[in-house]
Amino acid sequence: MRARQVSCCFTGHRPEKLPWQYNEADPRCVSLKRRIMDAVESAYREGFCHFLCGMALGCDQYFCECVLALREVHPDVTLEAVIPCPTQADAWPPKQRERYRRLVAACDAETMVSTHYTPYCMLRRDRYMVDHASLVIAVFDGTPGGTRYTMEYAMGKGIAVVDLPVVLMNGMGGRK
Repeated sequence: MRARQVSCCFTGHRPEKLPWQYNEADPRCVSLKRRIMDAVESAYREGFCHFLCGMALGCDQYFCECVLALREVHPDVTLEAVIPCPTQADAWPPKQRERYRRLVAACDAETMVSTHYTPYCMLRRDRYMVDHASLVIAVFDGTPGGTRYTMEYAMGKGIAVVDLPVVLMNGMGGRK
């Protein structure tokens, strides 16, 4: 486990909350992935070399892929898969389960926060990530849910949050 001061975690929305859902070819998704990569590279330049990812569908996977790309250029980068429970991906479509398995296998470390599913294991995963990081990168649209909880938890602990707003049809961020 890396020191908190060089560790960065991520929180973001699942496809159902994104305007493009599973269409990663959508220009807004392509743009978001570029912004996530920029944020990851910026974090690295600031001294963050250990990244924690909750491995959920959607934005977590985009983040994971960006960190893996960064690791190709900077071998000192490490990536920790923080998994809420062993059955996290069991109900996902086959293509998404395969992506999940491939990404987890590519990580340098795997932390399982619960031995089985509970109604709170996702929140436990989110708290674990924040508790082991000193920077949070977030993709947030302003709505209630796990991403908001994680950001508020981080801010309550004095952890810096880099917010990458979701871009909607009109090009504006998701907040009203």
